[in-house]
Amino acid sequence: MKLVQADAAAISYAADMLRRGRLVAFPTETVYGLGADASNPEAVAAIFKAKGRPADHPLIVHIGQPQQLQDWAREVPEAAFRLAEKFWPGPLTLILNKRERVSELLTGAQQTVGLRIPGHEVALQLLKEFAGGIAAPSANRFGRISPTTAQHVAEELGERVDVILDGGPCRVGLESTIVDLSGLQPVLLRPGAISRQQLEELLQTELLLQPRTEIRAPGMLAVHYAPVTPARLCVAGRLQETIRRQAVEKQQRIGVLTCRQPLPENPDVYSIHLSDQAEAYAQALYAAMRKLDVLHLDAILIELPPETEAWRAVHDRLRKATVGEA
Repeated sequence: MKLVQADAAAISYAADMLRRGRLVAFPTETVYGLGADASNPEAVAAIFKAKGRPADHPLIVHIGQPQQLQDWAREVPEAAFRLAEKFWPGPLTLILNKRERVSELLTGAQQTVGLRIPGHEVALQLLKEFAGGIAAPSANRFGRISPTTAQHVAEELGERVDVILDGGPCRVGLESTIVDLSGLQPVLLRPGAISRQQLEELLQTELLLQPRTEIRAPGMLAVHYAPVTPARLCVAGRLQETIRRQAVEKQQRIGVLTCRQPLPENPDVYSIHLSDQAEAYAQALYAAMRKLDVLHLDAILIELPPETEAWRAVHDRLRKATVGEA
């Protein structure tokens, strides 16, 4: 494993490694991705092996230009180009009907493919240098907390990845919004930084919500983005009492993520206070969860943030990262 600052020479080296079928972790504006040549089945298979990812979970293909949609999709609806013009480069993934030649290994045996242009200069330079599609799920073990720094990738995957390009902390911090355009009506598969309201305003139509009965896109499992330490959600009004019960009565060492509540002094309580603004909270969430997870605590409590549209993506990730409410 080689962790390098993402300058021009390092990006050129990483592109060459991709051409040789190797794995390259790189930053995007959402999270760090574990990249491989999307047209190389052996390289794609190496992603699944490195992550321990089930074969029926599709990967997202990162491209450098909207015109490349037609290299991967059998048909590109007008809505796709409108979304691409407005939101790319950026945290939006489009699901389209795939071309015949696109490997089903890449798509989880489905007839659709996920595509996006990432909004990070290092990722864009890598795509330009590589001149092809890069398949890249989050650069972590399957189901665990997504990495938002290069060091997270190194700690998580180590020698399973050949090169890690360090482009600093991710700006968004949560995975991309995913919209399925493969059918008659657009469907929101995963919330993200680009909201349902923004998408509906542009498309001038309602987005359906996908029932979680099948894996249509990454991140659709009921449990995902999860720490090893058991984590539970807690409403603000019960947080103090729950901390007292677990830390004092049960004598547990607990971690707490809070955005509103002041916490009592207790040597067995390791607390991190996050912003009460949705975008800043999202950007810091995964790094904060990792800080608590490595302490080998008995439990993690996460205060439920506000229940508003701005927090929809955060709530989605928190529900998947936890095992219920305390």
